[in-house]
This record gives sequence, C-alpha cells and structure tokens, in this order.
Amino acid sequence: METSFALTGKGYVIIAADTTAARSIVKMKVDADKIKVLSPHLLMSYSGEPGDTIQFAEYVERNIRLYQIRNLYALTPSAAASWIRRSLAESLRSRNPYAVNLLVGGYDTTSHQPHLYWIDYLGTMTEIPFGAHGYGSYFALSLLDRYHDPEASLEEGLSTLKRCINEVAKRLVVSPDRYTVKVVDKDGVREVEL
Repeated sequence: METSFALTGKGYVIIAADTTAARSIVKMKVDADKIKVLSPHLLMSYSGEPGDTIQFAEYVERNIRLYQIRNLYALTPSAAASWIRRSLAESLRSRNPYAVNLLVGGYDTTSHQPHLYWIDYLGTMTEIPFGAHGYGSYFALSLLDRYHDPEASLEEGLSTLKRCINEVAKRLVVSPDRYTVKVVDKDGVREVEL
C-alpha cells in the first residue's frame, strides 16, 4: 500500500513517502526511505515493485552523480527528469522493464524556480504543481487540488501535506503509519518532521 505525495510552493518542493516495505499482506520493514537525494537540489520518490524500485533508484542516483563528476556541474531538474523518463521508456522496450512510478522534485539554481515532475512506469512525464502515486493518491489529489497554493509558505505547504496524510490515515483500510518528508529549496535538501 505505497503512498507518496509532492507539492510545490514559493521557492520549494516538498516530497513525502511512506516508510513501509510490504509484499502482499506481509509488512517486511517499517523504516524504508523511499526518497533518494540525487544531487544537492534534486529529490526523487519512488514506488512500485520492490526489486525494480531499489535497482532503478540506485541506477538513476549513480548516473546523475557520474554526470556531475564528468561535467563539474549538476543537472537541472528538467534535464534530470527528461533523462529519467528516457531511461524508463528504453527499459519498457527491452526484455526487463522497470515497474516504477516516480515523483522528481528539484530547485533550479539557474532560474531560482522549484520544479516537480510526475513520471509513471510507462515513461509518461509531465511537470505538475502537485502530485501523488499509490493508493493514497485517490484521496490526496482532491485535497491537493483544493488546498494547493503556488505562493504558499513552507509552513502552509507542510500543513496541506499533513491534511493529505490525515485523510489517507482516515480513509485507507491499510494506511501507512509513518512518512519520510523531505524539502528541497535554494538551501538544498533537508528532512523535516510533521
């Protein structure tokens, strides 16, 4: 029952993902971090098949880091999202496709703007102001649509996110207990408590 949410605000992107690793009816781990820090100003949350998610997330993390080492600068959020989308699309046309859904968020240090991208397992990508993946998205998207404000402060954004988490806890039969919440802004990436 994986759930991940993300939203943008005035100069930041917040990404939250549940910490439960489960397969069928078995809960295997309750402290899994499903948000990868790809660069100092870039985050990616992932959900999907357990083996695919870890393998693809590590592949992306290492290749974006390799790009930064070779070129002495990090990819912008839009360039990173495009490369990730292309990698998923290429794997879809191979014998070993990845069943991974992603939310890629980052702060572009050149334009000083936050960006959030929704990418699914079919290689579909779009830039969005807010998004969600997993069963929690059925409940959270309507709340995000109603309460999201692109000019909101970080505290207001965290309040909106908390509202989504409470709704999922109330409505979803098997709701996650804990969430990891990370913020990326002009100062970089940090983890926050709700």
